This record gives sequence, structure tokens and C-alpha cells, in this order.
Amino acid sequence: MSGPTAPRLRAIEAFPVEHQGERYIALRDPAGYAPSVVMLPVGLLGIVALFDGEHPVVDIQAEIMRRQGELITAEQIETLAATLDEHGFLDSPAFTGRRRAIDRAFLDAPSRPAGHAGGAYAAEPEALRAMIDGFFTAPTGPGPIGDFRGGGVRGLVAPHIDFHRGGPAYAWAYRDLAERGDADVFVVFGTCHAGMADPFALTRKDYDTPLGPARVDRDLVEALATRARQDCFASEIAHRNEHSIEFQAVLLQYLYGGRREIRMVPVLTSFVHEALARGQRAEDDPRVPAFLDALLDTVAASGRRVAFIAGADLAHVGPRFGDAEPVSRDGLATIDREDRAMLEAVEAGDAQAFFESVRRDGDRRRICGLSPIYTLLRVLGSARGTLRTYGQWPDPEGVVSFASLVF
Repeated sequence: MSGPTAPRLRAIEAFPVEHQGERYIALRDPAGYAPSVVMLPVGLLGIVALFDGEHPVVDIQAEIMRRQGELITAEQIETLAATLDEHGFLDSPAFTGRRRAIDRAFLDAPSRPAGHAGGAYAAEPEALRAMIDGFFTAPTGPGPIGDFRGGGVRGLVAPHIDFHRGGPAYAWAYRDLAERGDADVFVVFGTCHAGMADPFALTRKDYDTPLGPARVDRDLVEALATRARQDCFASEIAHRNEHSIEFQAVLLQYLYGGRREIRMVPVLTSFVHEALARGQRAEDDPRVPAFLDALLDTVAASGRRVAFIAGADLAHVGPRFGDAEPVSRDGLATIDREDRAMLEAVEAGDAQAFFESVRRDGDRRRICGLSPIYTLLRVLGSARGTLRTYGQWPDPEGVVSFASLVF
């Protein structure tokens, strides 16, 4: 029987790291309620694994004795639990209060703060502009933005990897937008890394950036929410810490801020992984086709020039993401080959073929952009795309791949 002294770990990420020659297990909260990363000595993993809400401290002591023949005092276990609770990693009354306060502060705020400024990218406008300028002129970048020549870019797949790891890949997508896009509203589909109870989450809040706020088209948001016949704001809190839309807002402000009046419709997505886990198709949840059809109808009725952007990375492979072994050179080549085969369905504009390409191997590579890419393909309606660049961040402990495509 569980009781009040039975600690319960929240749904967090745990992955191996090495620090000063020692191995640790790092704990990180993808929802951002616990801002710090806690590193546990590997020897404590067996104890923390029993923080499931079903094992009181005395039972944890007995289980560790049975497994390891080691006596762990109640005080040691309680101290470890108290430390994790202090950092926000336990499901406890203290965490409930922490989450409630953080959520209320976000919902009461007039705009969505630039949560990753000063960390993932520069917080000072001039430094940020210089940083993004460098993405275009880097050896792996596309070169400086040229003159506007039209051509009607309807959609992009752009990365959401950290700027310092994949910055030039963003430039390959956004240079096309700058030179050939004429939209004044950008519907941005983002990955919700922490997952959501709802397939889509809207917000009415402008996205702050160091380059000025990315303004939300509230009229379009309200019309979409009305047509979708579901609560599109029930999971709005997921926008608070999620970077996949924030990074696109920064790039849009870089292109257009102070130059041309644009609006954004931020849409967090979380339904394709859930469908795969249930053995279902992407649109078996009736809320998904209802939202997608409502979005198409709303855009058509608005009379606005609208483009769609999916902020989406691809594979996540290695111990950092749950695999047993580091990724070898041959493993990198395999990821490259399998990613490119999957991207053929994306280039073809075939949402169902894209879904099937991932379903066939059980999403073995953990494609974190499944939902935003599927959504983009579905609303573009079989429009063909062009792969502009493909890249990998090749850390053997955690390979991340990404790409930029233009439709």
C-alpha cells in the first residue's frame, strides 16, 4: 500500500551523462516546472527507480537490501526524496503549489515571454541579429538573402534544434521565405515535447522576442477555435516553456520585424505519437480531422495570404534518448539513409505516406516532429516540397537530425 511517505517521481526525462570522468543520471523536466538539471550518481538509480508512489520508505529499504545486499537508512532515502522535491521532480503537494503558481503567472501574463532568450539565443537585439546573420553566411549556410522575387512559398519545414547546433539549417528555409514568400499570416505548428492531453493547443498571446513581439492574429485564432468544435485552449499552458514555436517566432521577427506587418497563429501539436502508441491512424481521434478541416475553412474564409510553418526536428537516437549503446559512424549513416527515405514522402506532400513510413518501424528513430509535419502536409493538400538541407548533431550519446524543406 502506498502512503504519504511513498515518494513519486514525476514524468521527467532521465539520461546518462559523464562529468569529470564520472557517470551520472541526469534528470530534466521537459515541461519546465523544474528549471534545473539534477545529476544523480549512478548508484542512486536503484533507489530513485522505486520512487513510484507505491513504495513507502521502509519498503524501499527492504527492496534495496534484497537486490543489492546493502542497508540504506531511512534518513538517506528521505533526504534524497526531499532534495528531488525541492527541485520540483516529485509529484507532491509542494510541486502542486509550484505548478499552480507558475501556470497562473503565465495565464495572467499579457504575452508569452521569450523564455529561451539569453540561453538558447542572444537576449540583446543586435547580438541576436548578428547571430542569425551568421547562419546565412556560414560555410553550411545558403548565403545572404537576395532581392524579393515572388513565387508564393506556401509552407516550410524548419528545425527547432538549438541555434548553436543547427542555425544554418534555419537559414535554408527562411531565405526562401524572405525571397519568395508573400504571406502576411503565418500559422506555426510546433512540437509539444512534454505531450498534451489535447491534440492541438492555441493561444491568444503574442510571442515576445528580443526583436519585438510576434503578434498573434486573434481574429483568426478565435474563428478557428469556434469552428473546431473542441476546447482549443485547454492545453494552452503548454506554450509557456515550449521552444519549437518560439524559435520560429524569432526568425519571423528577424525577417519582418519593423519592415512589414505580419501576424502569427501559434498551434502546438501532440497527436501522432499518441496514435502510434494506441495502434491507430493519425486521424482516428475525431478532434484531429475536425481541427484540420476547421483550419482550412478558417484560412479560406479569412481572405488573408497565409503560409504554414512546421517547427520540427527528426531523429533522436542514442543513450540520451533511451537507447542502450552510443551511435556509431555506421549508425549515423543508417539514420541519414532512413531519414532521407522518410523525407521523400514529405517532399511528395503525402501525409499518410509520411505517417506510414514512421509506423512501419515503430518510430524507432523517435521522430519528434511527427505531429507538426503531418499537420503541415495535411493542410497543404498534396503540395510538393523541396529538401533544402539535411543535417545531424552527431553526439554519439544523443544524435539529433533535422532538415529544412520548402513548399
